[in-house]
Amino acid sequence: MSLIISMAAFALVASITPGPVNIVALSSGAQFGFRASQRHVAGATLGFVLLLVLMGLGLHEVLELWPALTRVVQLAGVAFLLFMAWKLAADNGQLDAKDSARAPSMLYGAVMQWLNPKAWLACVAGMGAFVADGEARLVWQFAAVYLVICYLSVGCWAYAGTFLRGYLNNPAGMRLFNRIMAALLAVSAVYLLLP
Repeated sequence: MSLIISMAAFALVASITPGPVNIVALSSGAQFGFRASQRHVAGATLGFVLLLVLMGLGLHEVLELWPALTRVVQLAGVAFLLFMAWKLAADNGQLDAKDSARAPSMLYGAVMQWLNPKAWLACVAGMGAFVADGEARLVWQFAAVYLVICYLSVGCWAYAGTFLRGYLNNPAGMRLFNRIMAALLAVSAVYLLLP
């Protein structure tokens, strides 16, 4: 039981702390509401858990054989974060407009995790701490714990955005909020390029 509690504590710290996926969940909740943001929350959770399982079952060995692949994933992640920051900054701030953009999709959330360096670090660190020997039973146990914790954590960010929605009910306020979120994403991306 203590192993599951340790896994849950690790998953909570890694999942609920600010990062690109959570910033998008917050922004989505603010702009589109909690219900519409659930696709992003579910996609981000499932995408992360798939990455975690693959890492536990041997993906880390592939990365050790081809270290350049790690750099490619990192650069793709930075490019994706900068693209998302640009999209947020360019948003007009209209809520519930008939021609407005749609909330992030499930696939968007999943792909975002695969391009998120924070997710890769959490997978490597978590598997190293709890499943160093690659035992399949522990990999699946850790994944099950992470599935619940990650979903609730990212969901909390979407809910917080929904709460903010009441204060951002005008286009100017939403534009300012989106630009702040865009700046945070851009800073996250630039930070990832530092050695």
